[in-house]
Amino acid sequence: MAAFPDTTALLVVDLQPDFMPGGALPCHEGDAIVPGIAALLASRAYRTVVATQDWHPPGHASFASTHAGHAPFETIDLHGRPQVLWPDHCVQRTPGAALDPRVDWTAADLVLRKGTRPDVDSYSAFRENHGPGGTRPPTGLAGWLRERGIDEVHLCGLARDYCVLWSAQDAVDAGFRVRFLWELTRPVTPEGDAPTRAALDAAGVALAA
Repeated sequence: MAAFPDTTALLVVDLQPDFMPGGALPCHEGDAIVPGIAALLASRAYRTVVATQDWHPPGHASFASTHAGHAPFETIDLHGRPQVLWPDHCVQRTPGAALDPRVDWTAADLVLRKGTRPDVDSYSAFRENHGPGGTRPPTGLAGWLRERGIDEVHLCGLARDYCVLWSAQDAVDAGFRVRFLWELTRPVTPEGDAPTRAALDAAGVALAA
């Protein structure tokens, strides 16, 4: 595979066992993208590679088990915004929270752990979901990439309709050119694909096979 310009970074979102079939929060065919992403990292086609890792403390606010009387996949109001309640997943220091062992992560220059605050979820690699006064506090990734001279970001990983989508949208808002590696992503459910495509189109994100 030909190398990409040094100004282009690869962002691999939440490739973790809990999002694979048999995991705590499985994405549809989530394991199907692992060989392709493993080959992409092994090719060393990107000078800069960032991996994100969902890394929740026990009792996280996004877990249905934290909210009495609520079940997974219900939506509640949290900090004045809608919050999907998930099964407990990617709990810190559990096997399901590890980066997928079938990938050689030595190619990654940065592993960004997100969702670490007990009261706030974080789908995006660039911003928390919610913050005081309706703000979304940054993770610092945009500044880190800029200091390395990055102006374009390519995204892959899980889940297509949540964390990868939000990361792509926030990357655009941060001023980066963005390419969404569609075939190297998978959704929580296939029903999320049409809204995801519409959201990417609205954001001006390029899709790549």
